[in-house]
Amino acid sequence: MGPPGAGKGTQAQFVAAQLGIPHISTGDIFRANVAGGTELGQQAQKFMDAGELVPDSVTNAMVADRLTQPDTEPGFLLDGYPRNRDQAVVLEDLLANRSIGLDAVVELVVDSESVIARLLDRAIKDGRADDTEDVIRRRLDVYAEQTEPLVGYYREKSLLRTVDGVGQIADITARILDALTN
Repeated sequence: MGPPGAGKGTQAQFVAAQLGIPHISTGDIFRANVAGGTELGQQAQKFMDAGELVPDSVTNAMVADRLTQPDTEPGFLLDGYPRNRDQAVVLEDLLANRSIGLDAVVELVVDSESVIARLLDRAIKDGRADDTEDVIRRRLDVYAEQTEPLVGYYREKSLLRTVDGVGQIADITARILDALTN
């Protein structure tokens, strides 16, 4: 977990590959369900077409389905889920029903100004004209309101591993792997 632009998706790919487990992104799950025309995909598409967030009930159902796939048996890395306490509780219940639990939650710590610079740079490179500084600051506010409280939640459960998310990609990956093994 970490704010938008902290490098979660990039790091999730590298760490999952190093650990030999699937990288499970909610964005990928949404796209796969929509492309596959599943019932959940059709429900999600209605919200996305209206410019609304996909509700927790649909997101939770998609994640629950993905976690039943055989490739998750040796483990998995979640990227973009959970985003709030209600989703965290649902995830715990899903895992408890399979008699497993989370090993760790990695928090990538990146200061707001670095995040804004990264996202503005990415907006230019990717041609994202709608990623303005005001929009990015709003995304950071939403993260602070909705997702950041999970830091304390997972700290209380002794699952949180805080990692400096500033620096070269390979160095950050090494810090994450170190935090997961020590």
